[in-house]
Amino acid sequence: MSNKIRSIIIDDENHCIDSLKVLLKKHCPEVTVDESFNTAKEGLLFLKQNPIDLLFLDIEMPWMNGIELLTILGEFNFSVIFTTAHDQYAIQALRLSAIDYLLKPIDPRDLKQAVSRIIQQESRGYVDGIKNLQHNLNPAKSNHRVGIPTRDGIDYILIEDIIYCEADSNYAHLYLIGNKHIIMSKPLKELEKQLASYDFCRIHQSYLININHLVKYIRGNAGYVIMINDAHLNVSRAKKQELLLRIGFESTLS
Repeated sequence: MSNKIRSIIIDDENHCIDSLKVLLKKHCPEVTVDESFNTAKEGLLFLKQNPIDLLFLDIEMPWMNGIELLTILGEFNFSVIFTTAHDQYAIQALRLSAIDYLLKPIDPRDLKQAVSRIIQQESRGYVDGIKNLQHNLNPAKSNHRVGIPTRDGIDYILIEDIIYCEADSNYAHLYLIGNKHIIMSKPLKELEKQLASYDFCRIHQSYLININHLVKYIRGNAGYVIMINDAHLNVSRAKKQELLLRIGFESTLS
C-alpha cells in the first residue's frame, strides 16, 4: 500500500458520510476519500471499474446491504471497514468473522486504530470473512433444508445447494451443487412460495434462480444469466426489472 490510502465511503445517510470525512481529514490524513455514495448500487458500479485501497461500508442500506454488495462483487483485493449503528447482534457477527468495524457515532480513537490495522496488514482478500459474516448474521438460513416431493418420496436438501429450478408443466427440475439433479413432483410455483424468504428470484416463467449462485448477467433485449454451473438462462422482459433490482442495478443495464 502506498503512503496515501485511497478510499471510498458507501452509506445511505449523508450526515454519516460528512462526519466520517471530517474525522478522516483530522485524524487520518493518510486516507483520502476519492468518492462517496448513498446507495450500494452506485458504489458497486464504481468498485467494478476503479481500484481502491480501503472501503468504508455501511451494513444496513435500502435494496441491498453492504454484505450483499461484497457478495455480488465477488473477488476483491481492497480492505473493508464496516460501519454500523448500535446493533449488538451485528457487532457479535462482525467479531466472530474477524472483520474490521466501527460503531456509529464513530469515535476518533477507534477510527485511528482501524486504519492503523489496515496499514499494518496491507490489503487483504475478505471473501472467506464475508462468507463467515453472512452465516453469523443469519444462522437460521444456513444449513436450512427444504422437503422436495419426488416420485419415490421426499428428498430433504440444503436450500443453499440449489443453483436454479426449471418449470416443466406440473413438475420442476432442481439443479444442485455437485451436478445433482432432482425432479420435483409439484409445479415450480409451489417451491417458489417455500423459498420466498430466501435469496431466490423468478427471472422467467420457466426459471427460479438462487441469487447467490449467479455469476453474470448479460444485457440484451431482456438478457440472460450465467449460473455457477455454467447454465445460460433467459430472462423474460416482465422479470428483467425485478432481477436488476435484486442484484442492485435497477434499470442501469437496460
